[in-house]
Amino acid sequence: MIYDKHIFICINQRPESAPRKSCGENHGMEIVEAFKKKLKEKNLPIKIRAQKSGCLDICDFGQTLVIYPEGIFYVGVKLNDVDEIINEHIINNKVVERLKLENVREKK
Repeated sequence: MIYDKHIFICINQRPESAPRKSCGENHGMEIVEAFKKKLKEKNLPIKIRAQKSGCLDICDFGQTLVIYPEGIFYVGVKLNDVDEIINEHIINNKVVERLKLENVREKK
């Protein structure tokens, strides 16, 4: 099946001794489940899938996800950001600028 929007949410889990953080420690699976639940509740008229993914290799910026076909990476994502991402990016096709990787990277 081809999706209109496809959301990949990192759930990578590194060992406690690893020098880098990992998204799995930042509520990765909770965010996956929140996206799935809220998208199902909205019953949107598009083909969309939210799913877990392995490491997207930018964990230094916090919980990471990417939305295709746009290829927009969001970082530092928290559970309370899920509604905003769905309403703005998925429904209204507007990038959530405050979570976009390029904008967060510039602030660091």
